[in-house]
Amino acid sequence: MEDGSLHILMLPWLAFGHLLPFLELSKSFALKGHRITFLTTPRNVARLPKISPPISHLINFLQLPLPQIDHPPPLPQNAEATIDLPSDHLRPYLRKAFDSLGQKLSDLIQNKQISSPDCIVFDYAAAAYWVPPIAAKFGVPCIFFALHNAAALSFFGPPSSLLGGAGARSTAEEFTVLPSWITFPSTIAYSAFEARKLFDPSVIPDASGVSESYRFGKSIQGCQLVLISSCKDLESEWLQLLDQIYEKPVVPVGLLPPSTGQGWHEAFEWLDKQDKGSVAYVSFVSEVKLSAAQVKEIAIGLEESELPFVWALRTESVPVGLVERIKHLGRGLVCLDWVPQIRILSHASVGGFLTHGGWSSIVEGLGFGLAMVVLPMMFDQGLNARHMVEKGLAVEVPRKEDDGSFTRDGIAKSLRFAMVEDEGNALRKRAKECVDLFGDKELHDLYVSQSIERIRRLVVSAYHERY
Repeated sequence: MEDGSLHILMLPWLAFGHLLPFLELSKSFALKGHRITFLTTPRNVARLPKISPPISHLINFLQLPLPQIDHPPPLPQNAEATIDLPSDHLRPYLRKAFDSLGQKLSDLIQNKQISSPDCIVFDYAAAAYWVPPIAAKFGVPCIFFALHNAAALSFFGPPSSLLGGAGARSTAEEFTVLPSWITFPSTIAYSAFEARKLFDPSVIPDASGVSESYRFGKSIQGCQLVLISSCKDLESEWLQLLDQIYEKPVVPVGLLPPSTGQGWHEAFEWLDKQDKGSVAYVSFVSEVKLSAAQVKEIAIGLEESELPFVWALRTESVPVGLVERIKHLGRGLVCLDWVPQIRILSHASVGGFLTHGGWSSIVEGLGFGLAMVVLPMMFDQGLNARHMVEKGLAVEVPRKEDDGSFTRDGIAKSLRFAMVEDEGNALRKRAKECVDLFGDKELHDLYVSQSIERIRRLVVSAYHERY
């Protein structure tokens, strides 16, 4: 830090919904003159966007091969991210392989192959709970970077509740109501079927050998600072609460609005022919594995909505005849596998976004003022959905409480409410107003600057403790 710059070690989870936001934060730090070492696997490095020349010399990708784990069933060959997994049941085994990188990280620092990191920023997802002990061994502060919003994190609670101590919840029913530490009114809670999934015997105990709640709790407990992808302008009361719950600094880095990028895609030619704001964009990203029944209900719901649509869908999720049926329909486009989502969302003809409700997708959609329709599938998405509905920024597709199923009618009606019906005028108005907040790059750049100052103070304090 002789020149005032920091060397920050970034360790994201092996999912592109995490790799990309970690990369955005890395670029934001590099633009302010700080040096980044970005740790992930070789195949993931090859699939990440290229860094532009002005900062490319400040971001070093350190490639760590993912070891083979002996277990049944085996991970697919070259599986280095959740996108490579044919089934969610394999996710714990990817976590187990990820955990084995802990010893490699320790060796790299010990052998000076990573030279003098000032701090380690690690991921909350499949949390690398082994980072804090490694950081402590070398006298380096560690920072937990959460891609949840503050409301969802607050609902999960303090480390003690996650580790089986005070406030621990042991039944599904306890997750369907506000916990005692949330002292103001809110609708944020899991639905009954979502809460039951948290206790699914097929994933508890976790096949990786370490539960998600333990990972989460130990990571929060062991870090010195929490960075969060949020801002006071959006959820100040939740950020204040989270600061109290964690009993350590919680620092918003802003919403990290991504750049739209470059390149051509076949969807643009089709979108150029559509009316302004008329198209619904549909994507559940690569992390969500839709069943054949779910794909069918969404497809027919899109037909019944009578809206033009672009649907980004994984190849393995496409039932026989679906692409031909939609092509015959004449007002829909199915894009298989990768699409430039940010560029599509920014297109003038797109007016609505049907999404699983992941926080990054919500930020991207509202950054362009789109009417949001949320159909949560896993993790924090149900909490995000209620959070956005509570704020009047989204409509949630209705589900059956017993099994979580949804219907084509629910898809169609939700889309029409959000995009064309008079009853949805207030939602559309509020969504358009969000461009000023979610898309304000100067505001979020200020949050990045403030977060760097907090990190710098932490690093200086750790240095004085060592010397």
